[in-house]
Amino acid sequence: MFIPIFYGLSVLCALLFYYTRTKVETCEDANFKGFQKTYITVYLLAVAGDWLQGPHVYALYDSYGMTKHQIEILFIAGFGSSLLFGTIIGSFADKFGRRNNCLLYALLYGGACVTKHFNDINILMIGRFLGGIATSILYSAFESWLVFEHNKRGFSDDLLGTVFSNAALGNSLVAILSGVAAQMAADTFGYVAPFDLSMLVLGVMFFLVYGTWTENYGNESAALQHSFKEAANTIRNDVKVLCLGLVQSLFEGAMYTFVLEWTPALSQATEGSSIPHGYIFAAFMVATMMGSSIFKIISKRKRPEDFMRYVLFIAAICLSVPIFMPSSGISIFIGFLVFEGCVGIFWPAMGFLRGVYVPEETRSTTINLFRIPLNLIVVFILLQNFSMLAIFHFCVFFLLLAACAQHVLYKHSLVETKHLPVKVSQDDQY
Repeated sequence: MFIPIFYGLSVLCALLFYYTRTKVETCEDANFKGFQKTYITVYLLAVAGDWLQGPHVYALYDSYGMTKHQIEILFIAGFGSSLLFGTIIGSFADKFGRRNNCLLYALLYGGACVTKHFNDINILMIGRFLGGIATSILYSAFESWLVFEHNKRGFSDDLLGTVFSNAALGNSLVAILSGVAAQMAADTFGYVAPFDLSMLVLGVMFFLVYGTWTENYGNESAALQHSFKEAANTIRNDVKVLCLGLVQSLFEGAMYTFVLEWTPALSQATEGSSIPHGYIFAAFMVATMMGSSIFKIISKRKRPEDFMRYVLFIAAICLSVPIFMPSSGISIFIGFLVFEGCVGIFWPAMGFLRGVYVPEETRSTTINLFRIPLNLIVVFILLQNFSMLAIFHFCVFFLLLAACAQHVLYKHSLVETKHLPVKVSQDDQY
């Protein structure tokens, strides 16, 4: 059932993409198109460097003779590094430059790839630390650079949503291509080859950023502790920013946990029979691509503050399927596909909302503070020996809380809109 569904989804995704390209996207501004192309090219190379490493991390450690406990410790080190060090270094972007931070991403992640050549847990641990820091930069500095440049050039908020949607769609496509490329490299040259390929891609990204991006900052004159203080005050005092941070942390916490659990859930539902992991992963990515196209369609009619409430609630229902129908493989698979569609809507929606509500001066710092609860959630679940069903209960709970936080954000955005001054034309004055 998995393979036919994958091909059917691929056809639907192509039709949906064609529809959005011909019926929804209407901007013909050459300056905007050139700017979007510059950003998305770099961004897709950056995420390709990440995706190329993912499929064979566990396999490489296992080939080095690492025990399951040692591998788990290495994974926890990555999330812990992102939590402790990534938050600080990722926040350097506001003071020392978003472009410089993106260059640092390539150097740190490239360094992490080099450590994969050594069968030494201490060196591999250093690689996990470097990778954790790089991940924090990937999810903050690139977006911060984009939003500043987008606003500086006078493009509309709607077009910012278009950039995020196209980036999310491209990210899903790159994930599929990277998985295939990584597998080919591993089959030909061994498990370390995908990391060498990633290092090459990151090198190309480094020189593109260096040659085509201008630098921008948050508040370069402020001390680092001041940036953290201002970002913390914003989260504490602005309900909309607080809710946005809760939605991001809770949804991504559920999403990263889902990544660890979809295989055992489907294997158990199919009574332990072999499942085509590659086709299933590809189907998930196609569903995510469809979600990014759906975002374009919905956002033409409603604001993300509004429709994301329903998206988060649907996501919670999807991850409850393994709880209520643990033996129905087809129901679980369809639920997971719809959840991935929600993920495809989530990425551009959250990028758009952060662009609207997060202050420019501390944008990178604030986004990295949002990631602290996310990393705590994942580390907590990894450290516990919960059953699969218990973990899905946690995921559903997180998503329901996220839907509630999104509803509060929506209500406060309505209040803010009501208090905006009404523009009166000269004719209306008489």
